[in-house]
Amino acid sequence: MTSNLSHPMSASSLNNPNVVPSQMRLLTSLLLLWLAGVALRLTILAVPPVIPMIHDELHLSATQVGILTGLPSMLFAFAAVPGSLLIARLGVRAALVVGLAITAIGSALRGALPDIGWLYAMTIAMGAGVAIMQVTMPPAVRTWLPNRIGFATAVYTNGLLIGEILPVALMLPLVLPMVHGSWQWGFVTWSAPVAVIAVAVMAFAPRAPSTNGMAPRRRWWPDWHSTLIWRLGIMLGTINATYFATNAFLPDYLRSNGQSEWISAGLTGLNAGQLPASFILLAVAGRLERKAWPYVACGMLCLLATLGIVFGTGAWVVAAATLQGFAAAAILILVLALPPLLSPPNDVHRITAAMFTISYSCAVIVPVISGVLWDLSGIAALAFLPIALCGILLVFLAPAINHVRAMES
Repeated sequence: MTSNLSHPMSASSLNNPNVVPSQMRLLTSLLLLWLAGVALRLTILAVPPVIPMIHDELHLSATQVGILTGLPSMLFAFAAVPGSLLIARLGVRAALVVGLAITAIGSALRGALPDIGWLYAMTIAMGAGVAIMQVTMPPAVRTWLPNRIGFATAVYTNGLLIGEILPVALMLPLVLPMVHGSWQWGFVTWSAPVAVIAVAVMAFAPRAPSTNGMAPRRRWWPDWHSTLIWRLGIMLGTINATYFATNAFLPDYLRSNGQSEWISAGLTGLNAGQLPASFILLAVAGRLERKAWPYVACGMLCLLATLGIVFGTGAWVVAAATLQGFAAAAILILVLALPPLLSPPNDVHRITAAMFTISYSCAVIVPVISGVLWDLSGIAALAFLPIALCGILLVFLAPAINHVRAMES
């Protein structure tokens, strides 16, 4: 029989003055991670609902709209390594605050001038801020909650998914009426919570232990010769590519085979399907850390879902798209937990930066390959061949996780 002394709320624990502070630190850290996760997507996903208004007011071409929507993903790749430098010089907490502040300011200023060049410039600034935040999150998990890495990763990824849904759902019916139909002030509105989160992190985030000025200078440039970096980057890249490419080609594919009426339901299923995976991983992520079979299973689900989208019709396509979103979100959470699990505390930022650089490059390259295959062949279904190959590649890469030992600091 297990002794009551082992229970976290036993009588001896209640008499321990360190218990309540540690519990408060845990709850505070989890709340700040969740809020920062929300801030990762709030300002970016505020754009799609008002694209028609921006298009008309600034007289944009389709190419200019494509550049506007693609800039954040490019910055996620290009600004990841500079984000690692910022963490090495300032520390996790300060770097996260800087990323939040740049995101809020850049986002709010996007509509300050009625000029496409200005809009691009501020979108680049916002994207750089988000890139810094993304690189900061795994080191924050390792620093703030080293004994709950899987759970903490699931928490902030849940916030990220909520941050994707809120602006898409609320921009048109709630925010725009509040700001008299101004997309410029709509951007300011979605920037305000990010600024508040920055203040909260600055005020309440756990501080690194004092080293009396003797802390070693941390490295920031990734070791591009590390097989771990490439394995993690490509694994995350398969999922980013699957998600972005499916979002990009599902509408036109359905229209090409006479199923336009299922476009909205299909996209909704793809994005809403992520939430159940997020909530399930909140409960079980800690038990799945560094196990290969969940990646193999989800890779197979992604392949099955892609085949369902290509060969299914009607509600079956919606079901397949929902399965795609579910599997992609599950793998996203599990892969994001790997850098803090597999690397020393002082190297988490370097590995994370390299992982994002590689993965978001994949997210740009794979949709381009899909588009080229469709254009050259004239066969719409071939656009999904690279997406299917991503699922297969993930299945082949996953078993290597069992052979990677966590490096000691």
